[in-house]
Amino acid sequence: QVQLVESGGGLVQAGGSLRLSCAASGLTFSSWAMGWFRQAPGKEREFVAATSRSGGNTYYAASVKGRFTISRDNAKNTVYLQMNSLKPEDTAIYYCAADRRIGVSISSSDRSYDYWGQGTQVTVSS
Repeated sequence: QVQLVESGGGLVQAGGSLRLSCAASGLTFSSWAMGWFRQAPGKEREFVAATSRSGGNTYYAASVKGRFTISRDNAKNTVYLQMNSLKPEDTAIYYCAADRRIGVSISSSDRSYDYWGQGTQVTVSS
């Protein structure tokens, strides 16, 4: 049974930082690309960042590029999202997701991802 469990969310002031973690179990972690998505109240879920199976390739949404960094530790079955210079518009529930596809580029489409975590709330106050 595949499980993805996010942690690290919370309340932070604008300009602050948070690091989210997503611990995976029930899958061969190094064989899955991983992504982070977010959903703000009243808005659709949107792509944030993704990393390839090895971590050698990453991809970011324009809105977070230069502020957020995705990384993974395959020995710990964990993917991270370091978020710096946070803005109130970053407030959302953040989800990690796993993509089993092989031989294709990492994806920003949520339809490419097979498993999802339950989400962790990030609130940025102004």
